[in-house]
Amino acid sequence: MIPALKILSALLTYPTPGLALAVPEIREVLADDRSLTPRRVAALEPLLARLSRADTTESEEDYVDLFDRSRQLSLHLFEHVHGDSRDRGQAMVDLKALYESGGLFIEANELPDYLPLFLEFLSTRPAPEARGSLGDVAHILKAMHRRLGGRDPGYAAVIAAILAVAGEEAAQADFEPVDDGAEALDRAWEETPVAFGPEAATEPSGCTKVAGMLDRMRAL
Repeated sequence: MIPALKILSALLTYPTPGLALAVPEIREVLADDRSLTPRRVAALEPLLARLSRADTTESEEDYVDLFDRSRQLSLHLFEHVHGDSRDRGQAMVDLKALYESGGLFIEANELPDYLPLFLEFLSTRPAPEARGSLGDVAHILKAMHRRLGGRDPGYAAVIAAILAVAGEEAAQADFEPVDDGAEALDRAWEETPVAFGPEAATEPSGCTKVAGMLDRMRAL
């Protein structure tokens, strides 16, 4: 198992006073975890320092502005794959069933494709399985990192650390601007959803990596 994944999961959740108080413990776990290099751990320090000293209300507002007002930075993985197409619903059902088969039962109001929840689940799995599953969504994480790099380097460092656990390298430049205005939101809703599921293997636009991940996890 990879303890750092649980820590990275916590850092991507909605900031609370409890998270701020946990920062010293988070630093200790990261220092002892061999899945991240000292350079990657050091890159997380600005965010840890910010979370530990910032006013909770300010942190909450920053978090909402960053992750909840742009689909390009959504923390829900399947939204990047196929938006709100009906295929996403079946994928959610499948992923929830996989969590339950691994002993993780989520509350009714939680969406299974929420990245922090996905990381929490993978933190309980054998390291090779966790790295393989992260590799399957690395293309999504790399896109998020490019977009976050120009908006919030602290959170971009969390995504870079997740990629590092998967054995993937995040780009250090070429950050992608995020258009999160009303017109951009309208365009996002109008986009043709990407195919997902069994048909994705034959559709050029299908996300076969994510579909393959679910298939492999079902076979375990």
